[in-house]
Amino acid sequence: MCTNCGCSVTPQNVTIHSHNHHEKQHSHHDDRTINIHRSILAKNDHLAYHNRELFTEKKIYVFNILSSPGSGKTTFIEKTLTDLNSTYKSAVIVGDLATDNDAQRLRRSQAEVVQITTGDICHLEAEMINNSLKEINLDTCQLLIIENVGNLVCPSAYDLGENERIAILSVTEGEDKPLKYPTLFKSADVVIINKIDIAEAVEFNQDLALENITKIAPQAKIFLLSSRTGEGMNIWYNYLQQKL
Repeated sequence: MCTNCGCSVTPQNVTIHSHNHHEKQHSHHDDRTINIHRSILAKNDHLAYHNRELFTEKKIYVFNILSSPGSGKTTFIEKTLTDLNSTYKSAVIVGDLATDNDAQRLRRSQAEVVQITTGDICHLEAEMINNSLKEINLDTCQLLIIENVGNLVCPSAYDLGENERIAILSVTEGEDKPLKYPTLFKSADVVIINKIDIAEAVEFNQDLALENITKIAPQAKIFLLSSRTGEGMNIWYNYLQQKL
């Protein structure tokens, strides 16, 4: 969690649309760090509860998507938003440590896009999401996708108020990823195995990957797809449409 990765003991600057700056100071003493960390999670859970209430009131379905960098997360989101552009009014909140490259790409889908630049913080928090909602027309939005910071550890601890949490695993990352990062996969409602178009080339053992996912996350719905070629995306769309 963040006490291990370092973001809780460094100055933290968060920017939404380059206007809002949040600075948080944390103690370097071990006995204080534990208490502060618990306080942060308690505050986050409280704000996530209110986010969820707002989403329910506005009838917005929210997916929080988590993965490691390079899993194809942005391509998956862009493909989803583009293909469903004529069906649903969508928005996306993008979290990155630096640059707005992903946000620029996602704007091509015609969805509303809000960029959160987190600086030293390696995850999104419920307060960041709440602040960014001011940039979205919630009265017309039906689907909100949150692209979390590329990280398999810290984001899994933070509820953002989402309806479902999606973990993306690409075939290039190895079949044992769920075993190495169980907290994320245990909290996932959906697990997507991405880039299956190159699975054979990288000698990906699909059966072993499915076995590991099922062992760690028996509750999760699993999709095998390629967001680059579109293979398997229709099955994902059917699932999404059922939810909406």
